[in-house]
Amino acid sequence: MTIRKANQRGHADHGWLNSHHTFSFADYFDPAHMGFRTLRVINDDRVAAGQGFGTHPHRDMEIFSYVLEGALQHRDSLGNGRILKPGQIQLMSAGRGVSHSEFNPLPDQTSHFLQIWILPRERGLEPGYTEWHPRPEHDAAPKVLVISPDGRDGSAVIRQDADIYRLRLQPGQTVTHELGAGRGAWLQIADGEVAFNGERLETGDGASEETAGTLTFTAVRPTEALLFDLR
Repeated sequence: MTIRKANQRGHADHGWLNSHHTFSFADYFDPAHMGFRTLRVINDDRVAAGQGFGTHPHRDMEIFSYVLEGALQHRDSLGNGRILKPGQIQLMSAGRGVSHSEFNPLPDQTSHFLQIWILPRERGLEPGYTEWHPRPEHDAAPKVLVISPDGRDGSAVIRQDADIYRLRLQPGQTVTHELGAGRGAWLQIADGEVAFNGERLETGDGASEETAGTLTFTAVRPTEALLFDLR
């Protein structure tokens, strides 16, 4: 297992945006941390009230945001416009080119979200947009599939061989995941503290595992995390 501690991440404070970078991004460059398999970016972003990212282009990247606190307003050149609330996900397949903006629409509250970039299975795909919204039965579910290549179980659709799960655990609660041969797992702790195969991880920490078998996650305190299963 390889562990990436929260205090080892890159950091940028632009006033309106306070961001921590798990992997190299923008002005933060570390050749030892360029991503994990097809996972290229994990940015832990806090955007001030009424502020945000103006319209800008992307291409050949699968980009999704997972809202933790506040709200996030998404608009793109495909005609999509949505305000996302905590626990919701929007995923934009940039394909051969798309522009979008992301703003905090709240006048008095910081918006906190994880923005993730994953490389697509091929370049030049048709741009697309998809979302995942939790159902009532998901509130207490310890492990829920939120993104997949085939959209099964109501998950958002990604153009890559990647399954992404939200973990939500109470103290002492355990959940497992079977990692197949030739695949890799990345766990990103959004909030809380968990033992991942016996290794303690806290808020902002990440860890990877590439040995096939059973992965075990046990919460030390209330925990919310994203688990990536990647080819």
